[in-house]
Amino acid sequence: MPLDPRLLVKALEDEPDTKGAWSELWGELHHQGDVGDASYAAVPLIVNAHRKRGVPDWNPYAFVATIELSRTEPHNPALPAWLSDEYFLAIQELSQLGLAELPDARDAESVRAILSIIALAKGLRIQAKFLIEYTEDELLEIEANGLG
Repeated sequence: MPLDPRLLVKALEDEPDTKGAWSELWGELHHQGDVGDASYAAVPLIVNAHRKRGVPDWNPYAFVATIELSRTEPHNPALPAWLSDEYFLAIQELSQLGLAELPDARDAESVRAILSIIALAKGLRIQAKFLIEYTEDELLEIEANGLG
């Protein structure tokens, strides 16, 4: 049964502790690389909730980047035409929010998530993929093994 993400996203705006809502969003809208219309529809809602909340959080950046990177996988459905403009505008808006939050980001996970959205907003999908999917240790291991 398709999930309506609006109630979960509403919890991101209203609840002081958003861990449960984020856990459910991650589990329901991105399952082993699978995304769908509900995942795409959640992107503008999540960006709006993040803007309203005004609290730095790596989740919106990582979640939206993950959805966007999964969108072009062959097994996932195309982005519906009726949502396209709003979806891509939301990614651009999130990159602007990220630029404002980046100077205060302290942990590597937050920095990588924000940078991945900025990369996606600039059309740098491969760089975004490496930022969101690999830790620094994993990238150093790839380099050490001569794969980089």
